[in-house]
Amino acid sequence: MSISFLTMATNGEKKVYKVDQKVSSVEWLAKKVTGSHDGTITIEKGEIEETDGMITGGIIHIDMNGIVVTDIKDKSTNAKLLGHLMSDDFFGVKDFPSASLKINESKQIEGNKHLIMGDLTIKGKTHPIEIPTTLLKEDGKLVAIGEATVDRTKYDIKYGSGQFFEGLGDRMIYDEFTVKFKVGAK
Repeated sequence: MSISFLTMATNGEKKVYKVDQKVSSVEWLAKKVTGSHDGTITIEKGEIEETDGMITGGIIHIDMNGIVVTDIKDKSTNAKLLGHLMSDDFFGVKDFPSASLKINESKQIEGNKHLIMGDLTIKGKTHPIEIPTTLLKEDGKLVAIGEATVDRTKYDIKYGSGQFFEGLGDRMIYDEFTVKFKVGAK
């Protein structure tokens, strides 16, 4: 299997890659004063556009019903946190079953390191985001690996935020959460 940098020229040709759910993964990590929780979430569908070896557009849809908590092994406690994450206190999944990342452009930082610039939509709120990403091409397939930090309060997720509520003490939840991803597309 050969891996090449994504910056090879393609004479203005546009290629659209379809996201492959089977080889794509998203992991999340949220921290609070007394610890953290982590899990996964499902990519519903997506496509990534490439022109002259650069990512020039696309959209990734996230299935918010696909949230999984992986750090809590007790089924009852896991279900309680999962239900809370899906409630209006957090992601309001009943009213907002999908989140999305609209890719606007990218720029090469160095080698296969790129900065993806786009618009992240969660709970119907959209804000610009920049995501450092490693881009690889393997046998005609595109692989994007990266990590983003998201300020949940920008998306009306204020539960347990010290920015909005006083006297939380050790029940405070940090405003930023981290998302690590590997997206494969062909």
